[in-house]
Amino acid sequence: MPPGPDLERWRLILGSPADRHTGPPRGRAAARDAALDWLYGRDEELRTRGVRRGGAATSRVGGSGPSPVTPVDWLDDIHRLFPKETVERLERDAVEQYGINEIVTDPDVLARVEPSQTLLRAVLRTRHLMNPQVLAVARRIVETVVRELLERLRPEVHRAFSGSRSRRPSRLPLARDFDFKGTVRANLAHYQPRERRLVIQRPHFHARTRRHLEQWQLVLLVDQSGSMVGSVIHSAVTAACLWHLPGLRTHLVAFDGNVVDLTADVTDPVELLMRVQLGGGTDIARAVDYAAALVENSRRAIVAVISDFYEGGDSYRLVRTVRALVQQGTTVLGLAALDEEAEPAYDRGLGERLAAAGAHMGAMTPGRLAEFVAEKVGRGGQA
Repeated sequence: MPPGPDLERWRLILGSPADRHTGPPRGRAAARDAALDWLYGRDEELRTRGVRRGGAATSRVGGSGPSPVTPVDWLDDIHRLFPKETVERLERDAVEQYGINEIVTDPDVLARVEPSQTLLRAVLRTRHLMNPQVLAVARRIVETVVRELLERLRPEVHRAFSGSRSRRPSRLPLARDFDFKGTVRANLAHYQPRERRLVIQRPHFHARTRRHLEQWQLVLLVDQSGSMVGSVIHSAVTAACLWHLPGLRTHLVAFDGNVVDLTADVTDPVELLMRVQLGGGTDIARAVDYAAALVENSRRAIVAVISDFYEGGDSYRLVRTVRALVQQGTTVLGLAALDEEAEPAYDRGLGERLAAAGAHMGAMTPGRLAEFVAEKVGRGGQA
């Protein structure tokens, strides 16, 4: 009798040490176990805990005989044996946890992988190892993931800038402006208790306040250090979404020990990301000085510094420049992360000093950044 799903899950987790209780796996279960063992069998911690044995030398099951499993073989196997969500997790662990760089530096392997943000980050980290042939294949991953991010983020950005609901009632019946609470209150007299139904005779709607986006600047300063690669990706996509919005001029500037203005490439985030150079030092003060020089109207400017704030330059100069920008009326954001998780990891000591100088410190998703900018810009003039 085949094992139930719960027993099968435990068998996949424990690997061969579970054989004495469940019996050796057969068929598809054996192939799954071999694929998991190829990856997780190299984990010394799991071995010492008796969870898995084996490793990179695991052989394929079936065929004319056993043969060493290559990354290409392994990718073929997991795409055949596991659902998409599991495949993405396995590919992420292979690259990020076990450093199997062949997945992003071998053209045969790259041609088989499922494009994902994990693999895009890996491509950007290992791009310096790639020859032109590999770069051409890797570009497929960059293009696919960037297109998906743009399709997901553009509606959020444009919704943020399309105007916010005000408390004034409107006679224009638009579904997006439906006032649920106001409608219920206005129609309570028509409640039918026997049918447990509220008859709406007069729906209520909110009015909208239009945003006037005149003479505003948004300067995105993005740390290129390896730990910030996710934020680099989302900054490029966010800048592309904000580009061409009426009255808002967006700048995208990357920095490490040097400062590189990428604004000219904002409309092509794929090309932009293929040019990014991850690593090197971190001179935030130098980058903020550059941003300060870009500001034309200090009271209509937002400078967003996206970094882990482990300053390799002059932290005193950085705090001094931020304080001067704030005193002139510029809004300064210090974002420890700009990505979908928005989980901050940064030098809290420097973060506290920047907050004391007047910067808004935290982490944001790209959509929330767009909302923040729209809200700030909207205060500059409302109809």
